[in-house]
Amino acid sequence: MKRLTLFAAIANFVLHFAVDTAAKEMKLDGALSPYLEPAILEFAPLFETERFPNIVVSRKGTLIATFGSQAVRSKRSTDGGTTWSDEIIIAEPGFHGGGTTVDERSGDILAFVEDQHPPAPLTIYRSQDDGLTWQAERPELIADSRGNLPSMHMNEHGITLRRGAHKGRLIRPSRFYGKQNKREEWPTHYTSAIYSDDGGRRWTTSAPFPEQGTGEAAVAELTDGTLYYNSRVHWEKRPNNLRRRSALSSDGGQTWKQWQIVDILPDGPQDTNYGCMGGLTRLNILGRDILVYSNCDSPSGRHHGTIWASFDGGKTWPIKRLLFEGRFAYSSLASGRPGTVTEGSIYAHFEGGTTGASTLARFNLAWILEGAQTGDGTLPTFSTNK
Repeated sequence: MKRLTLFAAIANFVLHFAVDTAAKEMKLDGALSPYLEPAILEFAPLFETERFPNIVVSRKGTLIATFGSQAVRSKRSTDGGTTWSDEIIIAEPGFHGGGTTVDERSGDILAFVEDQHPPAPLTIYRSQDDGLTWQAERPELIADSRGNLPSMHMNEHGITLRRGAHKGRLIRPSRFYGKQNKREEWPTHYTSAIYSDDGGRRWTTSAPFPEQGTGEAAVAELTDGTLYYNSRVHWEKRPNNLRRRSALSSDGGQTWKQWQIVDILPDGPQDTNYGCMGGLTRLNILGRDILVYSNCDSPSGRHHGTIWASFDGGKTWPIKRLLFEGRFAYSSLASGRPGTVTEGSIYAHFEGGTTGASTLARFNLAWILEGAQTGDGTLPTFSTNK
């Protein structure tokens, strides 16, 4: 037992040393000012067919957009979203599980692919060359406290934890589908997360989210190491099920507590309890917990894609702005990285737009701050002194 304890301590030291070394090579958080440059909003069509978007920014500042329900594909941009590569096939056939994750220690990028609409077998595709090529691997997946193995589809991107005892941990949202995605099974569904301390080979499933009927979620790490978790819900018998759910974790995503209904944030169109996948990202700004959320903001139908901002780590959401009035369904968000061409920008990859199946929007915090106040909390002083 003492040998095992010593081995674990050594492994933990080596892992943290690797994380700290990577952090020195890559600036994790930067200044607020790049996000407050003159307001911008730009659109670019991405994928022509199929569904299910994710967007991440690599350690080098490369944008990697993933998509697909029959074949999982990606596109890369090395100039901040101005131009894009041709499609790169990650898996064909394949069903996109969302949760694309950048390992900030190694620079590896992980894409999660299921054989079909889950529950279904999972394959992780790893890129070690900034998204140019992808190699398949079968991960070890450990069941949750109820003995259930989670599914991956369809969640927001994962993150690398940067603070505290679990620094370097990879974590991404997951969910338990029950027997299948049918209305009669919704009471058995719940959302969760999977996390890895070995670079994505072995994954442990978190405790279930405290609210049943949830699934399709997003996670962000706050400056004190707390994890903020935000989820869709579509079980019609839950209270106020047209609005989002949230919870917090103080143990690196192992358990979720203080769950609540986020009354200000819609869970998709308000004429159906089915909900809609939303995007979430923390802006990479030193000492601040500015979160950005995306979803459709409409009385009926998936359109009027809108951006909300929180300046206190998700406690309040005092401002929102319409991003795209037309067709807008599932969405994913990413924050630009300091020291790269993406710094100061926010990216939304969403189903919809004027052409094709998906669109990439580039905007900044200054653009959001020209939106409408929601009455939920107050704006920070910098927003009026730009």
